[in-house]
Amino acid sequence: MNEFLKEFKDRGYFYQCTDEKALSKKLNEESIKGYIGFDCTAQSLHVGSLLQIMCLRLMQKHGHKPIVLLGGGTTRIGDPSGKDKTRKILEENEIEKNIKSIEKILKKFLEIEDEKVAPVFVNNYSWLKNLNYISFLRDIGKHFTINKMLSFDSVKLRLEREQSLSYMEFNYMILQAYDFLELNKTENCLLQIGGSDQWGNIVNGVELIKRYSSKEVYGLTTELITLASGTKMGKTESGAIWLDKKLFSVFDYWQFWRNTDDRDVLKFLKMFTDLNLSEIEIISKQDINQQKIILANEATSMLYGAKEAKEAETIAKNSFSGDSSGENLPEIKIEKTNIDKDIINLVSIIEKNLSKSEIRRLIRSNGIKINNKTIVEENFKISKDLLNKSNFIKLSIGKKKHFKIVT
Repeated sequence: MNEFLKEFKDRGYFYQCTDEKALSKKLNEESIKGYIGFDCTAQSLHVGSLLQIMCLRLMQKHGHKPIVLLGGGTTRIGDPSGKDKTRKILEENEIEKNIKSIEKILKKFLEIEDEKVAPVFVNNYSWLKNLNYISFLRDIGKHFTINKMLSFDSVKLRLEREQSLSYMEFNYMILQAYDFLELNKTENCLLQIGGSDQWGNIVNGVELIKRYSSKEVYGLTTELITLASGTKMGKTESGAIWLDKKLFSVFDYWQFWRNTDDRDVLKFLKMFTDLNLSEIEIISKQDINQQKIILANEATSMLYGAKEAKEAETIAKNSFSGDSSGENLPEIKIEKTNIDKDIINLVSIIEKNLSKSEIRRLIRSNGIKINNKTIVEENFKISKDLLNKSNFIKLSIGKKKHFKIVT
């Protein structure tokens, strides 16, 4: 088996391939270009996109050149895959802003100096915006049957639940297939990688290229990651785990990995770090908490660098000791005029991270602390008397979340 595909499988990425034997042969014969698409619905990607980013890194590691498709065009339509309702359509200037922001994030993960494997960034709006509708239907639409399109999960599930599916969304799979055709023509792209929920869209692209130009291309899909707890990767009670420190602090990102369920640690070391598999085998024999720290440091270093990862680890160690001052903790800012008037309710500050019912439960179980002292009142007020000599208040939520309240 080809080395790229072997590692793709050994790390737990593999789900399906349109023709694994032929792809393996092609990868052994030459370095190829393969693409992954990212819709630009927010100013940042989140951890749910990280597996696809790791696939791009793995391509580079094995000498192949990744194409990153930023969906400036398809974001204007909305992918129905895995959605139970039509996605909000963004303004054009917002999409363009998101594209620039996401490209910066991706460049942190990818090798951009070595021309041989440096990623090619493309925006599908550049070829979708000028399509002639009649020509498109005649040249591309004729290769798609309604019967086949209705059989794909992204469509079938919506219809079975009697949830509306707009004609605009129904066209998404044709546009994604056309993206693959365009990249095959202009970049000689031979591979598309995506999550298993994209299988139907990817197969459409492979078949379109075969019908349109008789060329052989390939599709490869990854597992959709579900945590041992049963929840979706990248989602928490407080929202998405963003890959941008403006939206999610470096400390919180490190802590997310440090809090990984024991049952997921080994899997995540394989999927989300660059450690080789023999190293991971040795690490798996260590204490589970040490494994989690290694996972947190490796994952955080990949995005923010080793220095910031080590600082986050130090902050975590200091903050979990009962007498810690909390000097280096992430900040929660409040208005100085409000704290001077003693009118800020503690619950209103914590609400940004937890629901009111969860806050009340934590208070009843002695899980909220101010300056390392347990809070038992639900209507506890933050006053200026609580400010320490460093002019902040340490807030602890449960055992693993710690902040400093500053003005």
